[in-house]
Order: sequence, then C-alpha cells, then structure tokens
Amino acid sequence: MSDFETIQVEQEQKVARVWLNRPDVRNAFNEQMIAELTEAFSAIDKDSSSKVMVLSGRGSAFCAGADLNWMRKMSGYSFDENCADASRLALMLRTLYEMKKPTIACVNGHAFAGGMGLVSACDIAVSVDSALFCLSETKLGLIPATIGPYVFSAVGRRAATRYMVSAERFDAIEAKRIGLVHEAVSDSQVQSTVDSILENILLGGTNAHRETKSLIDLIDRSMFSDVLINETATRIARVRASEEGKEGIQSFLEKRKPNWIDSN
Repeated sequence: MSDFETIQVEQEQKVARVWLNRPDVRNAFNEQMIAELTEAFSAIDKDSSSKVMVLSGRGSAFCAGADLNWMRKMSGYSFDENCADASRLALMLRTLYEMKKPTIACVNGHAFAGGMGLVSACDIAVSVDSALFCLSETKLGLIPATIGPYVFSAVGRRAATRYMVSAERFDAIEAKRIGLVHEAVSDSQVQSTVDSILENILLGGTNAHRETKSLIDLIDRSMFSDVLINETATRIARVRASEEGKEGIQSFLEKRKPNWIDSN
C-alpha cells in the first residue's frame, strides 16, 4: 500500500485501521485526502490479511467536511470542473460503502457534512457522546448531494429531510436515536465498545461476511445505482456553479452573511 500524507493505515492482527490524519484542520477533506482514502479502501478490501476495517480521526475531530482551501478552489471551478471534482468524492464514498469487509466508524469527535457521509457509508458506527453532527451545506447555498444516498440510507427520509434542510447541529444522543450511530458512549468507553464489536466480527467467517453484505446490497440496491451516484455528482456541481452556490461559499470564506439573508 502507498505511503500516505493525509491518512494513516495500520494493520493490527486481522483489523485494518484507517486514520484521517489532518488534525490541524479537523481532518477536513481536500483532493489529496479523497484520493488517498479511495486508494486505501480499495486496497484494504483486496487484502486477505484483514477481516474488518475501522475508520477514525486523529485529534479532537472525526471530520469537519470540506477543507477551506479546497472550498476556495471549488468556488472558481466551472460546471465541468465541479462535476469532475464531485465525482471523485462520490467514488470515494461508494468505494467505502461497497467494501466487502465489515467497516466500523469510530467517531472520535465532531462529524460535519462530508464527515457525516463517511459515518453513514460505514456498516457500523460508534461515537463519543460529546460529538456533534451537522449537514451544513444549505447554509452555504449548497446541497448534501454526494453524501445524500448514504445519509438517507442510514437515517431514513424523515430525519434526513429535517437535518438536510435545516442544517441544524445535533448531538450523539440524537444521532443514535435516528440511527446514524449505533452507540454513543463516553470517551473512556469508545475503544472498548469498538473492541467488543470487533471481537464478535472476528468470530465470523470472511466469506459469510462478504455474502451477508452482498445480500444486504441486493435488498437495498436501488438506492445506489450508477445513475443515482452520477446524478448526485451532477447536482452538486450544478449548485456549486450557481450564483447562490458561489455566494454561499464566498460569504463563508469571508466570514459574512450570504446575501440571501440580507435580502429576506
């Protein structure tokens, strides 16, 4: 596996651990992290030495969503450039979601926007009870498009609608109530909780895990068709390239209110 700059990959017995490793920016995404995660997820899934993967973040946050410098670059992209950029994020999330091995999100801190997409795309999620969650896109004049299918699948239409539209922050207790995470525990308990789940997973057969995930995918396949995944990338590209999308990102970067708040 390649040497990475924005993530760390560790192998511990039969467990592959992937760490988001940009703690100085709260593990926010940029193009490099997206590419490295895609490569790591694909490689781990093909590696017979691991049976399960755990995804977590270094530092105090799980993932803050998009990196500010990446957002600044996106604000100047054309529609076609936005399509290509969004497609890379969509591919990374799909690669994670379609891994044949069980995946666990160990949510060590706040998970915003794309960070919620990572949590939703994992099979199992355990969170510290101090974590906050937010689908913040509409406050920036954007939409949670590429992460949308995974969030929708995790929490259902009613909860997805509320938090996608309102962009409210909510805590780990609410995240557990709506099904985004399975457990919300204290910081001192999070590792033992993950270890307990791992212990049970490791008792299962590798082929049985693969076939079980395939069965689940068969039952729920319509949510993740090629048409839908491509459409999510196209829609976020269209919104990013719109006047409102550009204004939303620019106002966020300039730390001011977007013009639609002043005009309403």
